[in-house]
Formats: sequence, structure tokens, C-alpha cells
Amino acid sequence: MPRNTWIVFCLALGLAPPVLAINQNQPVDPELRALLMQAVSQADSFADAFDAQVWLLDMSTRLRRYIPDEQERLRFLRLVHRESRNAGLKPDLVLAVIHVESLFDRYALSRVGAQGIMQVMPFWKAELGRPEDNLIDLATNLRYGCTILKYYLDIEKGDLRRALARYNGSLGSHRYPDKVQDYWYRYWYVKE
Repeated sequence: MPRNTWIVFCLALGLAPPVLAINQNQPVDPELRALLMQAVSQADSFADAFDAQVWLLDMSTRLRRYIPDEQERLRFLRLVHRESRNAGLKPDLVLAVIHVESLFDRYALSRVGAQGIMQVMPFWKAELGRPEDNLIDLATNLRYGCTILKYYLDIEKGDLRRALARYNGSLGSHRYPDKVQDYWYRYWYVKE
């Protein structure tokens, strides 16, 4: 049985695998296991608990270098999964967009004024008549960003490169879409 499958299996049963390691022969941290179990129980956008455990463990491991705090990382991943699924997007694609847009910095501010994790332009708040929305708030920023990206994907009839270019405001250039797709396949892609 592959190591990641074994880890998830043991976590699902609430067991600490005997000499099991996540990284280089380090035993599974009981605090991480408890946090993951809590995250799974709060992850309402997954088909079932097993899917939640597999995805959260996999993505948490990949995301560790960008968001070191386990609790914060699992909360972030639950939000990404929920908002991307609500918008009809693949969560791993959204992680790639975030990676390129803000390098997972929720306080990111671009030179043109885009804010937050998905670099949403503040004019959208006025367009929606919601000036009180806080684009630094993770859930709010993810909801805006995922909705905008899905809209562009729909108007481009599924053409991801064109949708990504629209999202970035660089329609006609391949630089941004190529970078997002590269990051997606290199760091975040999950085969379904």
C-alpha cells in the first residue's frame, strides 16, 4: 500500500501508524492528526470524509512551506475547496492561481490595487453594491476570485488559457496563463 494511502487509512481509523512517517522517518504528529480530523469534520464541500482526508493531507503537505501553521493551513484549504467547488472550479487550479497571484499572502497588494490572496480588484465591491466587503478576508476574497474566474471560463467556453488571461487582465498574452498552468501541473494538479 502506498505511503500516503496508508497515512490516510490510519488517520481515517483514528490510529497513529506505528513507525509511519510523513517526511523522512518522522512519526505522525498527534497534533497534526487532531487538526486534520477537525478539518475533515468541518469540510462540508467534500463527497465524503475519506475524500476530505486524502485531499487535505495531500494539499497540506504541499502547502506547508507557504503556510507553516497547521491550523491556519487546514482552515485555508477548507475555504479554497469550498469556494472553488461552489463556483464549479477545481480546487487545485485555484491553488495554482493563488500561487501565481499572491504566493499565498492574504495581505498581498499589487501595484494596480488588486487585493488579497486571489488579487481581486476593489472596483468589484462597488459594482456589487457591497463597499463594506473586506477583500483581505480569505473567504470573501476566494468567493470573489473563484466567481470571477468561473465567469471568464464560461464566457470563453472552457478555454482555460483565455479565461486565465482575462482574469489577469492580459488577454492576448500567453505569459500569465502559461505560468498558472505550469504551476498547476508542477505543484498542485490532482488527477480525478
